[in-house]
Amino acid sequence: MTDTAAKSGVQWSIEADGRRAVLTEVGGTLRSFSSGGVELLDGFGPDEISPGSAGQILAPWPNRIRDGKYTFQDQEYQLALSEPARHNAIHGLVNWSRWRATEHTASAVTLEYDLPPQVGYPWALTLRTRWSVSAEGLRGVQEVVNTSDADAPWGYSVHPYLRLPGVSVDDTVLQVPARTRLLADHRLLPLGAQKVAGTDYDYAEPRRLGTAVLDTTFGDIDFGPDGLTEVVLADPDSDARITVWADDKFKYWQVFSGDTLHGERHRRSIAVEPMTCPPDAFRSGRDLIVLAPGETWTTAWGIRA
Repeated sequence: MTDTAAKSGVQWSIEADGRRAVLTEVGGTLRSFSSGGVELLDGFGPDEISPGSAGQILAPWPNRIRDGKYTFQDQEYQLALSEPARHNAIHGLVNWSRWRATEHTASAVTLEYDLPPQVGYPWALTLRTRWSVSAEGLRGVQEVVNTSDADAPWGYSVHPYLRLPGVSVDDTVLQVPARTRLLADHRLLPLGAQKVAGTDYDYAEPRRLGTAVLDTTFGDIDFGPDGLTEVVLADPDSDARITVWADDKFKYWQVFSGDTLHGERHRRSIAVEPMTCPPDAFRSGRDLIVLAPGETWTTAWGIRA
């Protein structure tokens, strides 16, 4: 642990079996993950503000809510418009808050944050993430407890950007185990769903990304016999690959090719985000999780290389 005045706050490093990760106080964010000394995340420096939500936890909702307005159990709520250009509330409420460490060993750290009731989301939650590294890679176990006295709407995602050393986004081979994608409007909000088989969005079998521009929600995803779903990034000229896996609590994958990022980060890496619900789930109710008072909800995801 390094206690500095860095913009991302205290840094917690964990390491085992040639894998190393760095987590930050601000947002409980995954800033770095390397395997064998090779960095696999397109992260950021300790004294930088996380660009493009790199490595952040997105909760209590992922992605966007149209106009920041929703109805839950017959009560209307209005969130702040954190994406004013598109008039949306985006990426939840915990990604710029200061988290605290409740446990830290050589290979694992548990970070915790108490989300207070507030305008637009009047429920109290305790979020707890246990990050660990091993020969199998990086693992994140997310727990949330509804500490309020009423049902609370909930959705969750994480936002790592990944890149294979020496492989451009265009040359990356992508595999996404999905049968549909969400159609989106100019505000990146869902309009409906379309089957991907035989279309430009069909990545059920691995294929080179090429010039495809993705900021796409994939649904109807497949799970393996182990109960996990996986998105794979691969080098076409070697056996190098990065696998992002997630358990059955995740129903969607968001894949973003970085085309709307500016400067050197433009189309430099690919964000692979497991999501429990689609964009605008607070309004549509689709795959929205409802946490009862006192209920604890847990999920797991990770990265293998």
